[in-house]
Amino acid sequence: MLKSIAPPRKASPRKPAAPPRAAAAFNRVAPELNELSAAALAPINIDLPRAVALVLGVLPGLAALRPAIVKQLPEHKVALLDKLELYALAAWYAHLISLPESSAGHAVKPLLDEAIALRASLLGEADNLARRGLLDPDAIDDIRAGEGHVDTANDLVALSALFNHSWPEIAGRTMATDEEVRRAGELGPKLLAALGVREHGADTGSADPADRRARAVALFVRAYEQTRRAVTYLRWDEGDAELIAPSLQRRERSARGLSTAPPAMPSARASDAPPVDTLSSPVPSPAEAARPA
Repeated sequence: MLKSIAPPRKASPRKPAAPPRAAAAFNRVAPELNELSAAALAPINIDLPRAVALVLGVLPGLAALRPAIVKQLPEHKVALLDKLELYALAAWYAHLISLPESSAGHAVKPLLDEAIALRASLLGEADNLARRGLLDPDAIDDIRAGEGHVDTANDLVALSALFNHSWPEIAGRTMATDEEVRRAGELGPKLLAALGVREHGADTGSADPADRRARAVALFVRAYEQTRRAVTYLRWDEGDAELIAPSLQRRERSARGLSTAPPAMPSARASDAPPVDTLSSPVPSPAEAARPA
């Protein structure tokens, strides 16, 4: 199938949008959040900033498959792909506004000082890896292009996701440590909160921020997982679906830095927003993927 499509490269995560744009996305999907039933929600055990950065990075490849999805899977809800970026940014903003008040109350300067130093260190390591063909130089240039404190915070999220996503290829070939990569993923959102992300005007109403986050994540994950099912069907023979639409579940790293996949979990019903802890479920067969979403 789709022999005219060039073999895909491994997509690189991209940094999330600045809070004002993410807040606008959150406002746009607010009616859909309210419509979700409690049964559609589940505990969140993915690294959400990393997941958002990952999906933003694979969106161009998914968009290239849209005509084939429409043609070969006419009953598939292609609108889920069309709104995937919106859902990703809404989930990102919902995550930021759900951070503990203590995170928002941190003094900006010590967080910013740490963030600037960590960004410089990881960017230097990323440049070294890119020169050896182990990281995407375009993704690194995109990260470096940012200016200002908000970009510094988003850059850390993107760098953490980039190193995590490529860890099987770069383990043992970089001076960047697991602790630094993890800290970048934690520090970026904390810095955004300290910079006043709540001042950007998204209408969260009186709802519990944790509930808003759970709903936004469920909407985001459902759209992505349904899109993955379509990609799996279309690219079954080529065997490259995981490159085009990788799992959101972070692969655990062994003591030697090797990546291991988490145990497989059963898939949720296609009609429901999938529980977030089923993201590592086995890839469906073409027959299963062809069923309407």
